[in-house]
Amino acid sequence: MNIKPYLVLIRPANIVTAIADILAGFAIAGLIFYQDSISVNTASIVALIISTIGLYGGGIVFNDYFDADLDKIERPERPIPSGRVSKNSALVLGISLIVIGIASSATVSQVSGLIAIGIVFGALFYDKYAKHSSFFGPLFMGLCRSLNLLLGMSIYFPGLAENWYMAILPLVFIGAITLTSQGEVKGNNKKSLLFAFTLDACILIFLTFLAFYEKVEIYTLIPFLLLWAIMNGKALVKAIRNNTSANIMNAVKTGVISLIPLNASYAAGFGGWIMGLIVLALLPVSLLLSKKFAVT
Repeated sequence: MNIKPYLVLIRPANIVTAIADILAGFAIAGLIFYQDSISVNTASIVALIISTIGLYGGGIVFNDYFDADLDKIERPERPIPSGRVSKNSALVLGISLIVIGIASSATVSQVSGLIAIGIVFGALFYDKYAKHSSFFGPLFMGLCRSLNLLLGMSIYFPGLAENWYMAILPLVFIGAITLTSQGEVKGNNKKSLLFAFTLDACILIFLTFLAFYEKVEIYTLIPFLLLWAIMNGKALVKAIRNNTSANIMNAVKTGVISLIPLNASYAAGFGGWIMGLIVLALLPVSLLLSKKFAVT
């Protein structure tokens, strides 16, 4: 069996960004890998990473499963409309990945399991109903990423209870990316892009606010945050100036991958520059995979 179409279906480059969410969540909760900051079973770390791979992969599979008829018109090269993966095979794969994701998280704690279930409901609602709504689409996709960050934080409940508000940031940023993506087939979405740019600016303001109140370490956070701002902002500005489908698609792709430096900034702000570098090490992996497999 040729497994490449199935890898294309689950979008490996995107899954790496989901792992970055989990690692950032560990740091926000208080887990620092190079220090004995909190006592956590190594199995729990691995379980949550496996969980996000299953949950994100399953959500992506169902995205293409529900869009199969539309993709025959707009994106016939995708695995399902091209016939390289049957709808039944995609259904089995999607269900299997989701079951693995929920089961793996449940081995960590009840809280982790409940968050995973929340991610599944959010992802399926987005895939089936909310995707094409200019309000509910960004809201539910952002909610899924927020819950994914909380899933990482659930490794240490006191840290989750104290710093849950950090989940606001992926909600805002993924909402911005989803707004951007709504014009990637036909182009002409300058208003959405400008609003997305405004939302990104709000993230910078929020993190500055946290630094002012000494919730995060500003000097370790800044280099990673600047990398995110430059990487994401450059592609966004290009799409605003030349509002073509190709530039919008590139802005979406860049925005998704730039989640890694954004997560690295959270990790550095809460856990130090080494934690930031650990998360940032996923960036070249995601970039390499993005050259071989589709991101959007």
